[in-house]
Amino acid sequence: MEIDEGRGAPRVALDSLGCKLNQAEIELLARQMAEAGYRLVAPADKADIYILNTCTVTHIADRKSRHRLRLAHRRNPDARLVAIGCYAERASRELEQIEGVDLVLGNAKKMQLLQLLEDSGNLARQTAVDATGLLEDGQRTRAFIKVQNGCHNFCAYCIVPLVRNREKSVPADRVVTEVRERVTDGYKEVVLTGTEIGTYNSNGVNLGDLLERILTETSVSRLRLSSLQPQGISSGLIGLWRDQRLCPHFHLSLQSGSDEVLGRMKRRYTTTDYRRTVSLIRQAVPEVAITTDVIVGFPGETEAEFQESYDFCRQMRFARVHVFPYSPRPGTEAANMPQIADRVKRQRSQQMLAMASESRQSFNQQFLGRTVEVLWEQKTGGVWSGLTGNYIKVYTRSREELTNKRLPVKLVEIYKDGVWGEV
Repeated sequence: MEIDEGRGAPRVALDSLGCKLNQAEIELLARQMAEAGYRLVAPADKADIYILNTCTVTHIADRKSRHRLRLAHRRNPDARLVAIGCYAERASRELEQIEGVDLVLGNAKKMQLLQLLEDSGNLARQTAVDATGLLEDGQRTRAFIKVQNGCHNFCAYCIVPLVRNREKSVPADRVVTEVRERVTDGYKEVVLTGTEIGTYNSNGVNLGDLLERILTETSVSRLRLSSLQPQGISSGLIGLWRDQRLCPHFHLSLQSGSDEVLGRMKRRYTTTDYRRTVSLIRQAVPEVAITTDVIVGFPGETEAEFQESYDFCRQMRFARVHVFPYSPRPGTEAANMPQIADRVKRQRSQQMLAMASESRQSFNQQFLGRTVEVLWEQKTGGVWSGLTGNYIKVYTRSREELTNKRLPVKLVEIYKDGVWGEV
C-alpha cells in the first residue's frame, strides 16, 4: 500500500504471517506509520525498512518466517529488516542470525516499534498525514481489530500461552471507536480478533455486550468474529445473530474428534459438548458456515483415534477445515510425549485434507443457483475474488472496478476452493 503524500519519506513495508490477530497488529502498525508520515509500500516493493510480524505456532510457521526475511533481504539488500511477534518472542537469537535482520522484538515491545525505530535513528519523523482510506495492499476491504490478547488455557500442544502470556482485553470504548474509524475509512467489513476472544471481559463487559455496543453505536455493515471455543458459546450470544450485520460464520476450534485425544491435549470440552454447540448454532443461524482447525498425528494418536476424528469431522459437515500435522513446540507438554512418525502424520493429513475438500464442496454446492451478496476484495490474473457473509469464496470476471463493493451475485458452479459467480 502507498500513501501519495511525502514521496521523499522513508519507504516501509509491513508483512505478516499466521493468525488474524497478527494481521490486526500489523494493520495497527501500518496506520501508526502512515499517520507519522512514512510511505507504506507492499512487501514485494523496494523498501528502506521491512517489518515482519512472525508466527511460531508450528515448525512450518517458523520456516516461513525465516524464508520471508531472507527473501526480503534478497529483494532489498540495503533495507533494514525487523522481525517482531511470536517467533521473535520464542527464539530471538535464531532470527538475529539471519542476514540483514537489524532488530528483533517480542510481543511485549512490538507495538512500541515506531518509537524505537525513531529513537535509534532508523526513522526520522515526517510531516504527519491523514491516513483515512488506508487499505492493506490497496485491496483488502476487511479491517482486523484486536480486542483481546493472551491465553491461560495451556493446552498440551500449544505455544501461544508462552509467547502471548498476558491475558488482557481492549476497553470496549476503544473498540467501538476503532470500529467507527474503520467504517469512516470505507471498510465494509470488520473482523474482531484476539488470542481467545470468547474470554473477552473489560470492566464487566463481555463479548456479547461488546457486540451489542458495536451493533448499536456504529454503522458497520458486516461484523465477523475470529476463532471461538465451543465452551464460550451460549444461546444468549447466538441470539445476537438476529442482526444480519453479524456474519453467519463461526470458526469453532475442534483440534480432534476423539475424546481420548482431546483429553491428552487438555482441551476443555468433549465431542458431545462440541456437537451440542454446533446444533445450537445451526438451529439459530440459517445458512451458517462452521469452520474449524484439526490437528492430526498428535502424540499417541492411534489409528482408531484418528478414524474417530476423521468420522466426527465428516459428520459435522464443516464449511472449511484447516488441517495441521502435529508440530512439537519447545516448552510445551506434548513435545515430551512419544511422537508419531512423520510419514504417518503425512498420510493422515492427506486423508483429512481430502475429506475437508469434499466437505467444503458439499457446503458450497447447496448455494448453487442462489443469488447472494459478495464483498469483492481483489483481482488476480484477471479474476476477481471476494467473500459471502458465510465465508464462501466467490470468483468472477468483470471489466468494472469491484474492489470494496458489495454486490448481488448468482453462484453458478464449483470453482477452485470456492464458487464461480455472475455479478
